[in-house]
Amino acid sequence: MASPPLKPNGEIDWVHLFIGFGAMAIGQFMAMLDIQIVASSLPQIQAGISASADEVSWIQTAYLIPEVVMIPLSGYLSRLWGTQKVFMVSCAGFTIMSVLTGLSSNIDQMIVTRALQGFIGGAMIPTVYAIGFTAFPMERRATAGMIMGLIISLAPMIGPTLGGQLTDLLSWRWLFFVNVVPGILVLTLVARFADFDKGDPSLALGFDWPGLIVMAVFLVSMQYVLEEGASKSWMADDRILWLTVLAVVAGGAFIWRQLAYRQPIVQLKCFADRNFSVGILINFANGAVLFGGTFLIPLFLGRIERLTPAQVGVTMLVSGVVTFMIAPVAGRIVRQFDPRLSMSFGLCLCAFGIWSGHAVTKNWGFWNFAWLQGVRAFGSMIAMIGGQLTAMSTLPPQLMKSASGILNLARNTGGAVGLALLSTSLTQQTASHMTDLTSAVGMSDGRAQAMMAGLTQRMSSMGVADPAGAARKAFDFMLSEQAQVLAFGDGFALLTLTCLCAAVISLLAKPAPPVAALQPPPREER
Repeated sequence: MASPPLKPNGEIDWVHLFIGFGAMAIGQFMAMLDIQIVASSLPQIQAGISASADEVSWIQTAYLIPEVVMIPLSGYLSRLWGTQKVFMVSCAGFTIMSVLTGLSSNIDQMIVTRALQGFIGGAMIPTVYAIGFTAFPMERRATAGMIMGLIISLAPMIGPTLGGQLTDLLSWRWLFFVNVVPGILVLTLVARFADFDKGDPSLALGFDWPGLIVMAVFLVSMQYVLEEGASKSWMADDRILWLTVLAVVAGGAFIWRQLAYRQPIVQLKCFADRNFSVGILINFANGAVLFGGTFLIPLFLGRIERLTPAQVGVTMLVSGVVTFMIAPVAGRIVRQFDPRLSMSFGLCLCAFGIWSGHAVTKNWGFWNFAWLQGVRAFGSMIAMIGGQLTAMSTLPPQLMKSASGILNLARNTGGAVGLALLSTSLTQQTASHMTDLTSAVGMSDGRAQAMMAGLTQRMSSMGVADPAGAARKAFDFMLSEQAQVLAFGDGFALLTLTCLCAAVISLLAKPAPPVAALQPPPREER
């Protein structure tokens, strides 16, 4: 178990603790930022390394798939070597792989280095959680949770914007070189200030290699299916079908192995704690809402409103600014009330903001999306902090490291599931709405005839060779665009339903006193 650094008089050395934890949080931010930082610069990377459109998409996939294996494994490694050593190895490997990725001259080299970057760097994410919930005393864990929630929310929101700016000002290679200076700073500070616990070398005896293999097969197969399934029509594709079967079989084997083996890699006994199980579901839903909203809004702005990446980045930056500003307020709310009520309130507030998007139109402007994102960010931050505290509050200390890995895996999996469902929903609902619109607005309809006449006249005035044919194409395009807008509204409604279901689930947690009530009494003056 991690313990806070102490002064000679036995009091907690808060400066030492916050510098060490803060340095680790910067590393966590780097690892999470690298998931999305390349999103807006894929065309430039594709041209720079002469890759095809299908190949360049693997730059993100190659990072995410190995990362999900390291996240739960990091808990075991932290118990074996100690959190500081695991974090430093992860940070050093991540920084080196960042440089090698930036120096890549072809797609194969980049995919390999990117995969290693995701796998090695993945340990930085859950280790910060473990320290936040063990080194900090109970009354300060809401503060640690606020910092971690801020990082989780900010990284995917500002990643594409930052990536686009770096590519425009320098080159796409700086998307990876930018990690060097923060990486060195983090390594230096963690080496000096983050010695919070010691490892247990005896855990190396009897390491569960079969368990590691089935875990890797399960998580890699699942992540691939979630990443690629929507674009390949799911079970219509043989590879997706067989990988789904493999994921189910390997997942069952993994659970059995972890429950039966004397020294499991992942301590599934965490799920016996009701609050942890509820917290996992809330974190899963938060991941779906966080990544789902970050997926829908930029896609709508680019596909329907045809904004440039820079303009999309400015609109999306609202979430980051709001999140940064309201994080202290969200932390105070969670400290003052029962975490169950905080989670439920935050999720309902998040649902309220997202629900406004179900009425989205092609004429929506900056302020419409600013409102949606601002309310969503506020509610999501409250729910995230409350969910973290609920999940970890009643666990015994020896389970914290495994629990932090599972908690982060749940958020990432929730995000992947959310993106997969939204991608499928957009495709299916667009087709459904197109059928409905075509049926409702037939050519015998008076409004359709009037519009066609106006379009034909306009095409004639523009000197088009076939005004009637051009007018028909323009009319079909307008129907298709409206069908897409309605499908995006359905996507926002789906996220709203996710929030409301999670709000109900959050009330199943055991009652807990407000964090503020756990603060120690003030010391008496002598």
